[in-house]
Amino acid sequence: MGTALVLTSLTAWARTPPPPPAATGTQKQEKAEAANAAFTAQLFYEILLGELSTESGDPGQGYSLMLDAARRSNSAELYRRATEIALQSRSAQAALAAAKAWQQAEPDSRDANRFVLRILVALNRIKDSSEPLARELAAAPAENRIAVINAIPLLYSHASDKALAARVVEEALGHWLKEPATAANTWTTIGRMRLAAGDKIGALVAARLAQKADARNDAMAALALQLMDEKVNDAEPLLQTYLQGEPLPEMRMGYARYLAQGNQIEAALAQMRKITAEQPDNTQALLLQSTLELQAHQVDAAEKTLERFTHLHDKLPASAQPQTLTRQMYLLRSEIAQQRGDLDQAEHWLSLAGDDDSRLSVQERRALLLARQGRLGEALALIRNLPAANDEEAARKLQGEALVLREVGQVDRAYDAQARAVALQPDNDDYVYDQAMLAERLGRTDEMERLLRRILQRNPKYYHALNALGFSLADRGVRLQEAKTLIEQALQLAPGDPYITDSLGWAEYRLGNKKRARELLQDAMRNQPDADIAAHLGEVLWKLGEHARARAAWREGLRLKRDNGTLLETLKRFGVRP
Repeated sequence: MGTALVLTSLTAWARTPPPPPAATGTQKQEKAEAANAAFTAQLFYEILLGELSTESGDPGQGYSLMLDAARRSNSAELYRRATEIALQSRSAQAALAAAKAWQQAEPDSRDANRFVLRILVALNRIKDSSEPLARELAAAPAENRIAVINAIPLLYSHASDKALAARVVEEALGHWLKEPATAANTWTTIGRMRLAAGDKIGALVAARLAQKADARNDAMAALALQLMDEKVNDAEPLLQTYLQGEPLPEMRMGYARYLAQGNQIEAALAQMRKITAEQPDNTQALLLQSTLELQAHQVDAAEKTLERFTHLHDKLPASAQPQTLTRQMYLLRSEIAQQRGDLDQAEHWLSLAGDDDSRLSVQERRALLLARQGRLGEALALIRNLPAANDEEAARKLQGEALVLREVGQVDRAYDAQARAVALQPDNDDYVYDQAMLAERLGRTDEMERLLRRILQRNPKYYHALNALGFSLADRGVRLQEAKTLIEQALQLAPGDPYITDSLGWAEYRLGNKKRARELLQDAMRNQPDADIAAHLGEVLWKLGEHARARAAWREGLRLKRDNGTLLETLKRFGVRP
């Protein structure tokens, strides 16, 4: 390797030798040639020694020799090599000195300036990076300038003072805000820098200005999605406007994932169907669409979409089939078989999904299948026999055990397993939430409320706890105004979530606001067909005297889940056979 580096350095230097003195006669010319040969030999020796010193573990000596050679030969390649030696030896200050010397020797060198900029940022000298950043933007070719602007947030991603970094970048970008060709991407980069600094409102303002400059800008749409993930709900209209044009499929898919995370399954499906209509060979989109159709209880549609995916998937050679997509395909096939009541077939597909028997997610699914077949002992053994290297993994196993026990109605045993998981991971809000829900099923409402408030005390934005507590109060008909307030807070944190909308509708119904309750429950059912929501909607419609529509809602609920406890209890209470 040392020989190769020597040859590279010498070749680079040889391309830019110092000019020989002008010849003024034979004698002078001979002296000049001799001096030049001596100079060449000395540089050759210096570069060789510098590389050998670096290779033999003395990068400091190698750096000094290489930098001296660069200065005497005025070679950009040798300046670069000196800078690289310093960086490889983790001497950022020395690298900065070499890069600045290079920049001084070649003031118009973009490469030298970029080294200075990157080293300054790496050294966390953010203020000093403003000038080289402005130079980099000015030197970038017009066709590449937007790419440079888009990459700036990544460059500053490790800055310790994110607010200072945002100010420095905004100052350096000032000129490019005025240029129509770069304004949208420039505002987007400013928005990303502000968001990294925790300034969500400032980031939203920047996103709006980016949209004003170019409503179809892809970078602006990505920022809007990022803001939505950060619960800046006012960013969603920016993305919706963008999607009305010709968006990148990745942006539409990102929006679908966002909607699905908020349980807005029908809206998410609408986005996915647009993608697969435009790109029928997009296997990733087909798989996500099938998953969402299954969540919406559209089993036939899910199977049909999965068949489209399988057709494309099977045409690929085995070596080119993405393993994660293959595994997801088998899991979906298992879930479809399970929903159709074919548990043996479900187990068959599940056995193909997991090539690693220690993978808990797959083992949980297998355990659930066994439990539904009445083989509870085998199901629990499957999970208990998994290895656990630490408390976190042991708690995850107990969580899986609780899931299986809850599935077969052994709520008391499920609660005990869940409580042991919480004891191992007391700060895990998800585990405490599940314990609270099991406490409620056991009729321990005081304990449920204590656990939920414990979550909210350390995490006031845990909207699942806000919603669960509010719904429980409303369902029991106590502290109704507090229940409504809690649910409204949850809905602000997860706008459009149909399950929280259902809770709010139920609270309004308990407060006597039946027409408002009907509006909310119809909206929830439209966005997420669900047996529990159908039970609530049917009850409100019945109380409003709309008996035919109530029966239709209840029938839809039974179609979705015939054994739903809430729905069956509602029908029994009203003495109705839909």
